Amino acid sequence: MKQVSRSAHVDRFARENLPPRAQWPEFLFTLPELEYPSALNAAAELLDRHVDAGRGSRRCIVTDNEEWSYADLLARSNQVAHALVHEIGLLPGNRVLLRGPNNPWLVASWFGVIKAGGIAVTTMPLLRSGELKTMVEIAGVTIAICDHRFLQDLDSATPDGFQILPYGGDHPADLTKVAATKRPQFENVATAADDVCMLAFTSGTTGKPKATMHFHRDVLAIADTFSRHVLRPSPDDLFAASPPLAFTFGLGQSVVFPLRAGAAVYLLEQPSPQRLLEAVERHRITVLATAPTAYRAMLPDLPSANLTSLRACVSAGETLPKATWEAVHDACGIRIIDGIGSTEMLHIFISAAGDEIRPGTTGRAVPGYAAEVQDPDGRPVPDGELGRLAVKGPTGCRYLRGDRQETYVRDGWNVTGDVYVRDPDGYFHYQARADDMIVSAGYNIAGPEVEEALLRHPAVAEAAVVGAPDAERGMVVKAVVVLRPDAELGPEPARTLQDFVKSQIAPYKYPRAIEFADELPRTATGKLQRFRLREGS
Repeated sequence: MKQVSRSAHVDRFARENLPPRAQWPEFLFTLPELEYPSALNAAAELLDRHVDAGRGSRRCIVTDNEEWSYADLLARSNQVAHALVHEIGLLPGNRVLLRGPNNPWLVASWFGVIKAGGIAVTTMPLLRSGELKTMVEIAGVTIAICDHRFLQDLDSATPDGFQILPYGGDHPADLTKVAATKRPQFENVATAADDVCMLAFTSGTTGKPKATMHFHRDVLAIADTFSRHVLRPSPDDLFAASPPLAFTFGLGQSVVFPLRAGAAVYLLEQPSPQRLLEAVERHRITVLATAPTAYRAMLPDLPSANLTSLRACVSAGETLPKATWEAVHDACGIRIIDGIGSTEMLHIFISAAGDEIRPGTTGRAVPGYAAEVQDPDGRPVPDGELGRLAVKGPTGCRYLRGDRQETYVRDGWNVTGDVYVRDPDGYFHYQARADDMIVSAGYNIAGPEVEEALLRHPAVAEAAVVGAPDAERGMVVKAVVVLRPDAELGPEPARTLQDFVKSQIAPYKYPRAIEFADELPRTATGKLQRFRLREGS
């Protein structure tokens, strides 16, 4: 990597709160497309570049009600940047909180912040005031852009003097009105490739969230690795995804990947599985991304849906059970692209597509990344043995203020906390989160394997498995199950499922405790919160 240029940040908060450089992971720039110039503004590469090349008339953002071209998005993003700088007084390096559902003005606001040299802190639209207050304090935020429908919790979460620009309503100071008075041209701040351009909060599956710090070059790197080499998008693609832009999975799929390729994205504010399927048929979506639970919810409708436009379906956010992959493939012939990524790494780093897919495996290291399975001392274990997944590449973990940095980064590797097995062909097989590995009477039992066995039963809609304390065995396998509405399991439903699991996997792995629930606890991004299930043990 070339020597980077001088930081453009006047507000030095981000620079001063990076973890010590000795605690950073080792970064790899092994592909020629990862050699970025020292002065780099990610917005210019994702957006301005296309208009400058004469592609401004191409469609960029599609909704059920409107369509924006690349020129439209560029003009509105530039106007947002002007509003931030000239109305609010934004300085390069200031953090700007973004709050709203996936819609065109949220995307324009994200670009406006980046263009002005600010740092985007995009949040889930349904977070409450206490959660927002924590994030505002952690990130030192003093400015926000917020959809007018989500102002109440933000107002109560922020201190006096905090500046909020609402958008989409009828307030005289609404951002859409203010922006319309500004010039559609803006000179992007000449940020450095390693200036922080976004803070992404971990989704809180284990409690209090942490802020991860990502550079301008990182945003491009996820497109130039996973998207370029696995999804292989073209300008004719139309992307759609369910995760909100605050989830880095959603940011990649709905902003970074389509715009890097000069393609378009369909945005849906309330992307239920059924509405996503309707959108595929109506708008001819070509690349779809959502969580495993959504694909499973789509199963009853897949055989009758017109999915001929789809060329790629991506699953991430949590492990994709082999049973779900096979059920989707049997229903409609689609081969789902599985992948593992993390907020710390920004996006997916292990995956496979097309004929390279092996159901039940996550895939192989994405080009540009290296991955191995390690023992507790950081030494690689032989293929076929359990260990913790370690990865390095052009992106990597930098926690704000180094919060628990040394837990995630060890000897230059990002240690994700996932237990994996690698096979001799280089495919990685997910076993469990490290804290979800259940040790019962001396046996190591991976919760996801038991979940997968339960999901094979036609009466089971969802299942989550955790370890519960037990005086005799140390821990026992406990399952929380959501049944389908028409489920018939006889007079002893728990016993029926236990016997079924014993017929699918080694009997010692069966859940000795089964609880039934109407729903499983999940984060706003759909990730299962196993810690809440353990707390209820």
